[in-house]
Amino acid sequence: MDTAELLASQIAYYRARAGEYDDWLERRREYRMSAEFVARWEADVAAVRSWLGADPPTGRVLEVASGSGNWTGALLDTADRVTAVDASPEMMALLAAKHDGVEQIVADIFSWQPPERYDNVFCAFWVSHVPLARWGQFWDLIDRALQPGGRVWIVDNAHPEHAAANGPSDWPKAAELRQIDHVGDEIHGRTLRDGSEWTMVKRFWRPTELEADLGAAGWRAQVYNTGFAFLHGTAQRR
Repeated sequence: MDTAELLASQIAYYRARAGEYDDWLERRREYRMSAEFVARWEADVAAVRSWLGADPPTGRVLEVASGSGNWTGALLDTADRVTAVDASPEMMALLAAKHDGVEQIVADIFSWQPPERYDNVFCAFWVSHVPLARWGQFWDLIDRALQPGGRVWIVDNAHPEHAAANGPSDWPKAAELRQIDHVGDEIHGRTLRDGSEWTMVKRFWRPTELEADLGAAGWRAQVYNTGFAFLHGTAQRR
C-alpha cells in the first residue's frame, strides 16, 4: 500500500468510525474499563483541558482534523472565529450538531490549501496520523496557514511505553481494544463494531522526540505528557 492508498484508507476508516468515535473519548460502552481507569482517564482529559484553557488559542483559529468536535467548544470560548477542516462529512455532521458558528471545510488536509493565514492552529489526535512521507509537507502547510508569530497547539495519544509504565492495571486491555497487529512503525490495523477491518497511520511520539523533530524543521516546541494517556504541547516557528 503506497502513501496515497494508506491515507485514503485512513479517511475511509474515520468516516466509518464516526458513529462510535465519541464513545472512545467519553469511555462509554466497551471503552469504559475499570473505575480506576475511567477516573484516571477523566483526570488526564481534565488536565489537557486545563492546560488549553490556561493559555488558549485566540483570534482566527484553524482546527485541523476536527473530527466530531470534541475540542471545538473550548476553541469557541476564546477564539474570534474557528475554521474546522476534516476529510469526513460524517464527522462534520456530528460537529455541527454540537456547535454553532463554526466555519466547516470538508477536505483532505494533504490536498487542501489555506485560503488565508490564521492566528493560531489546533490539532487534536492528528499529528500521530501523519505518515513520515507527508510529515514535511504537513508542517509546510501549517507554516503557510499561520500568521507570523502564531502557534500550533497539539494534543495526541501518549506513547504506549509511557502509558504502560504509568497507566492503570487494565491499560493493556484498553490498548488492545479494536486493534489488529500493525505492520512496521506507522501502519496499523483497526476494527469497528461491525467487524470490518481497516488500515491507517499511527506514529506515536515521545515529548522529547517530537520537540527534537520539530526543532530540526525550524519549530520551537514544548511538549509534555499527562499522567498516562495523552501528549500535549505547542510549537512556534523560530
